[in-house]
Amino acid sequence: MPNTRDFSEQLLISELKNHNENAFRKLFDFYYQDIYGYSISILKSKELAEENVQDVFLKVWLHRENLNLEQSFKSYLFTIARNQAFNLLNKAANDLLLKEEIFYKSQKSYDQGDYSIREADCKKLKKQAIKQLPPKRKLIFKMSRKHGKTYEEISQELGISVNTVKSQMSKALETLRLFFKEHDEIYK
Repeated sequence: MPNTRDFSEQLLISELKNHNENAFRKLFDFYYQDIYGYSISILKSKELAEENVQDVFLKVWLHRENLNLEQSFKSYLFTIARNQAFNLLNKAANDLLLKEEIFYKSQKSYDQGDYSIREADCKKLKKQAIKQLPPKRKLIFKMSRKHGKTYEEISQELGISVNTVKSQMSKALETLRLFFKEHDEIYK
């Protein structure tokens, strides 16, 4: 036996097929949150999810005469939402500004708190690791990484060969890598 919600939804869809704006509004209000939540889970942006919901229902309105009363209206909406979201993501892959909006800004807003804490922890660990380097190696490392000097410049300034600078930098970086591996929770 069909439940009343299914029956009333079919009635609304039937009315929508006959250009009834009130039926359209009721269906929009009923499904808005579900489609919005689904869109934001794909697009990771409130603005783009909102736009996607609007586009989904615009498409429903424009193609209302073709609605199938036998088909699940909810599945139909979610399919449109998914396809349009994927189309937007594909478009973003080719559009630099849209890519910035979707992929970078949305990540920043979700990860900013974690990132700030993580960055502070990494800086603290890096300082501890650098403190443990032998004095000459520490000096070479700081000249290269902190002051941005080339190996040639360091070599001339300290009166040592470029190969010695390269070797000391390689050892310093290996020491730091091992220190991070031992002390950073992310590796454990």
